[in-house]
Amino acid sequence: FAFQIPIQYEEVKIPAPWGHISGRWYGNRLERPILAIHGWLDNLGTFDKLIPLLPDYLGVLCIDLPGHGRSSHLPPGVQYSIHDYVYIIPRIMKEYNWKKVSLLGHSLGGILSFIYGALAPHTVDMIISLDILIPLRMSCDHMNQALERLLIEEERNNAGSLQEPPSYSLSQMNTVLARGSHESVPVELASHLIHRQVVKSQLYPERFYFSRDGRVKYYHYIDIDPGLADEMVRRLQKKPFMIIKGSKSPYLPSSASGPMSVLAKDNPHFEFHTVQGGTHHLHLHAAEEVARYIVPFLQRHRPPPLTSWALNNKDEQQNGSSKKQHVQRNRQFFWNRKRGSKL
Repeated sequence: FAFQIPIQYEEVKIPAPWGHISGRWYGNRLERPILAIHGWLDNLGTFDKLIPLLPDYLGVLCIDLPGHGRSSHLPPGVQYSIHDYVYIIPRIMKEYNWKKVSLLGHSLGGILSFIYGALAPHTVDMIISLDILIPLRMSCDHMNQALERLLIEEERNNAGSLQEPPSYSLSQMNTVLARGSHESVPVELASHLIHRQVVKSQLYPERFYFSRDGRVKYYHYIDIDPGLADEMVRRLQKKPFMIIKGSKSPYLPSSASGPMSVLAKDNPHFEFHTVQGGTHHLHLHAAEEVARYIVPFLQRHRPPPLTSWALNNKDEQQNGSSKKQHVQRNRQFFWNRKRGSKL
């Protein structure tokens, strides 16, 4: 499961009362990074393909949400909830003494970014939401089934190692994950999500099972009615906000068009883009196209600080620019952009 990601990173553990939140801090540790939050049942590996394509003057802190990846599970008897997940954001801000936060969220991570931004807009300087804005509406029957299955999962957890989750060979796990994502994650890319969430079976030595907390499959959902959604987006007006949708994904339905129009109204910093052929995991299988939208957005709203002398070292190498030319180019950039800095 070892991946050669062409950018330096440091594994981090953020303390929490129930254990810790695991993460990877990519790149620059001297400036406040982008906080990247993955989707439901995923982990920070979802950003493996995208991170190396982003400007290298900005660090990115990717986290595993509680119960996912290598983060601690919640104690027995405690249900996972969107409401509680939202508080992970200010918890991380407090840990690193950030006054503001820049958010990049996919799916559930995008919903958390939206909710937190609406609750505390004065602490958010920008949001990038991948293939989501507000939660999809769920039926009462669906929520009732989730409650019943949660109780079954609690019983399995209480049984411990005597009742493991289903186990598979490594090749089977790739197929199972791809199928579970409704083919949103291609089989050949599934390993990016598997490497942080597998445990060797104690009952079947040649097999593995998913180490995420099974209870997260039945987490407490949130329903945002249209009136509340409109009020929430009004609190985010004028805020730099980008949404990138996959054309094949159902996660930005017509019900999101009303809030999105309110969000975009008279907001020169709102952007909406569609990746043709993109699935819900467009940032994983179409990372280059997603990055083409994100990079200029970041350069506009999180430009290099005045102490930095590199827009992007990769660009400098590709263009073969001399150091003197690069400094002159950056000086012009700072002159044009310095008023837009949110740092």
